[in-house]
Amino acid sequence: MLKTKLHKAGFIITSFMLMAAASGNKYIAVSGDTAMICKTPMQDSVFSGKHIFDEKGLCICLDELNEKELTTAPRIQLNKQASDFVTNHLKENGFYYDKIKIKSESAFELIENVFQQYDIPVELKYLAVVESKLDNRIVSSAGAAGLWQLMPVAAKSFGLKVSGKNDERKNNYKSTVAAAKCLIYLHGMFDDWLLTLAAYNSGPARVLSAIKKSGSRDFWVLQQYLPAETRKHVKKFISVHYHFEGHGSLVTMTKTETKAHINAVSAYLAKYKEPLIADSSRTVPETADASW
Repeated sequence: MLKTKLHKAGFIITSFMLMAAASGNKYIAVSGDTAMICKTPMQDSVFSGKHIFDEKGLCICLDELNEKELTTAPRIQLNKQASDFVTNHLKENGFYYDKIKIKSESAFELIENVFQQYDIPVELKYLAVVESKLDNRIVSSAGAAGLWQLMPVAAKSFGLKVSGKNDERKNNYKSTVAAAKCLIYLHGMFDDWLLTLAAYNSGPARVLSAIKKSGSRDFWVLQQYLPAETRKHVKKFISVHYHFEGHGSLVTMTKTETKAHINAVSAYLAKYKEPLIADSSRTVPETADASW
């Protein structure tokens, strides 16, 4: 069995502020953001369009390059601090993830449709694998339930009805909409996917505390100030992403790593585009009519 604790704490929204109630090992998970276009310069936020990868882990904006040029193109790199965990976790649990993959099509299709509607990366669907193994019948000992393992307070905060006869956390569509709203809210707080995933697990208060204690907003720096379960939770998500996709994406990187990747892709494209632009500028005869 996958050794995943499903203890979560609730979120309460008051005056547009989300407060996490956490005690002991009871956490809540929430994460979200949008991807970005390789050809678009990085702004202050990562909400800038789509940055999508093919089956080889290459950004689709590199399609214009030939096969030889693509062999040296920038790819998403797995952070060294996650490498050993990912290797060991997939060695131990890869068989179970393969079983989940066999039955994942309908659940992933629903999640992707909702996430596209809310303009957040569809790769966040793998969070549902970490949370519930895509089984909406699971209820944790702390009371978290459904595909996204939401606590009652959190579920109600994001529009779900939770009662004995009508628990919408077990409705895949409605709970996915609630999860999307949670992810968007948390990403709005942290502007970083890994911090968003950490906050989904331990609550935003703990992540804010880790930021203050470490003096950094880099997950790999501040993780030592987070609960062990939260550190593991983020790395499990990265592991599942790599198992299902074969590579990472913007949601498996920190904001700093994302910026570095976007800049590397932009520089790589410019390397091949500039000679082409220079050549094309010489194709117009100097004596050509100005109206030509």
